[in-house]
Amino acid sequence: MPGDMPPEKLGPVTAEKLNHSDRVDDDGGKPAKWKIVGPGLVVAATGVGAADMVATLVAGSRYGYGLLWAVILGVFLKIILVEGAGRFTLATGYTIFEGWRSLGKWTTWYFGPYIMIWGFVYGATAMSSAALPLAALFPIFPLWVWAIVMGLAGFVMVWFGRYATFEKITAALVGIMFVTVVGLAIIAAPNLPEMATGLVPIIPEGGLLYTLALAGGVGGTITLAAYGYWLREKGWYTPKWMKVMRIDNSMAYVMTGIFVIAMLIVGAEVVRSAGVSLSAGDEGLLDLSTVLREEYGDVVGIGFLIGFWAASFSSIIGVWNGVSLMFADFWGNIRGKESGHPDTRVGGKYFRFYVLWLTFPPMILFALGQPIGLILAYGVLGSLFMPFLAVTLLGLLNGKRIPKKYANKLHTNIALAVVALLFIVLGINQLVGAVAPLFGS
Repeated sequence: MPGDMPPEKLGPVTAEKLNHSDRVDDDGGKPAKWKIVGPGLVVAATGVGAADMVATLVAGSRYGYGLLWAVILGVFLKIILVEGAGRFTLATGYTIFEGWRSLGKWTTWYFGPYIMIWGFVYGATAMSSAALPLAALFPIFPLWVWAIVMGLAGFVMVWFGRYATFEKITAALVGIMFVTVVGLAIIAAPNLPEMATGLVPIIPEGGLLYTLALAGGVGGTITLAAYGYWLREKGWYTPKWMKVMRIDNSMAYVMTGIFVIAMLIVGAEVVRSAGVSLSAGDEGLLDLSTVLREEYGDVVGIGFLIGFWAASFSSIIGVWNGVSLMFADFWGNIRGKESGHPDTRVGGKYFRFYVLWLTFPPMILFALGQPIGLILAYGVLGSLFMPFLAVTLLGLLNGKRIPKKYANKLHTNIALAVVALLFIVLGINQLVGAVAPLFGS
């Protein structure tokens, strides 16, 4: 993978490329207007999948509302991280991958193999996750058939759709997720005084890893780095949109926080009172559906499965779109084409190659029954990206790589350093947990 972008290149090209920074500033030109559906909602919805739902349910069933404060902290951490990615793109006119290249060759060598391996493994995982509730609702087909159907549905929507269409579909799925899960939390009747005690930052005995996971893991995936690409597809690409971006990002993750708190309520009020242990992985949500049917009837149980499907399918189309844009930009840069070249945009040949890569090669894993080695590989891969993103953002948002006006302030650097440290700790823990079975421990 040839070449890197030295810091001095990012500087002068920024000045030339960012004449828009002087011409169309935050307060200049036609005021930028925020709409409730934007790239922030897309990145937040894509980041929260079935595994996050299970983790929150288990935390609620074990510790009640004791980790509510960690959920709220996690919302703020994601806002900081995604705002950093969006701010770099709007302030410099560069994509996140162009920024990474300015940090040295190592970022290209890290990201290139990572995105290929991750896409192959994630493709099978995401399709299976979205298939689980459908196989439970319509058992006329086995799980692998529904998984292929979900992959093909995501493929068609992303291959033939434009960003605006994709955004509307995501908004509809978020609506389904929100109504079903928040509605279920209301039915479960949360204990408000007990919830209030959960705002006190105390780590329950034996709850350190769950605390870290809720604060840093829920809603955190490679798609956080795709935010800048979705800003561009939306048409938000100059500093004029900085305030709009910040509102968009904050409101999206507030909604995510409400969704995750709703799952915590369900875990605390339904799962804990039922005295059941949820299965590991996405199957835990099927266990919950069974409990809900017994406790509240078929309508509620089926409604939850629909919400489960919406959360999983939103992750499919979000990754198929956002990570394909990231790959297209990566490969376009390697091939000497500037970011924004038609080959690197939605519908471009590099974009479509990765959509194909996410959809069809992973289907081979269904025939193999998804051997344990591949499941372990996904655990390892999941631990390697978020620390990379957090650390590289610290480099990109300071110094000559970003106009001084938009560089990090001291408090922002401290917050981002905390985020980086948290994800490093989480990454090490996840890496050890994934690799340990290989050594029989």
